[in-house]
Amino acid sequence: MQDDLETVGEAAGQDGLLHRIRRLVLGGDFPPGAVLPEAFLAQEFDVSRTPIREALKQLQHEGLVEIRPKVGTFVREPTRREIIELFQLKESMEGLAASLLARRGEVPELAVLRRNLEESEMASLTHDTDAYARLVHEFHWTIIRGSDNTKLVEHYERLMNQLAYQRLVLRTVEHPGRLEASTREHRAVLEMIEHKDPFGAESAMRNHVHASSREALSDPATDLRR
Repeated sequence: MQDDLETVGEAAGQDGLLHRIRRLVLGGDFPPGAVLPEAFLAQEFDVSRTPIREALKQLQHEGLVEIRPKVGTFVREPTRREIIELFQLKESMEGLAASLLARRGEVPELAVLRRNLEESEMASLTHDTDAYARLVHEFHWTIIRGSDNTKLVEHYERLMNQLAYQRLVLRTVEHPGRLEASTREHRAVLEMIEHKDPFGAESAMRNHVHASSREALSDPATDLRR
């Protein structure tokens, strides 16, 4: 019994470590191409190198890092083709989520979306790109969770990790006029959901994600990654 509890504890600890390293990679502390030193990570998270190596192997499987034997581990950025394919999946998943949420009626997620849109409009007016990027993350995840589909949530999280979406948002919100356009697109999605129009909600969300993909693919940094 004690051995079983220790095994469970070790698994939970490894999952927590994986989550923290993943956040470090996606948060931009280490830009694409940067090395992830095992010694630094072991010291940062107060663990040995063995669990660090296991976590990095998982992140390589997710497409977030590249492990080069006898060289090191590097932060990986998706290629242009991968970004196109991942955005195609994102468009389908978020369109489905918006449609499912519109069918649910007045649920708590709607209050979150309304408040989010108000704050987004303020961030757009003040051109607070950091706040806006955070609000974009909340808006999309609220719709995904509002779909009330656990499998959709599970696959969407993996997709967003592979896309390194937070890094893309931080770049594209700097594009002239993108904050204002994105806010209008968010409002269109919310209006369709409030009207309980699943087809309109899906269409509005797909249009928004497609517009986001065009912005991401027009970024010079993306053009370099074929």
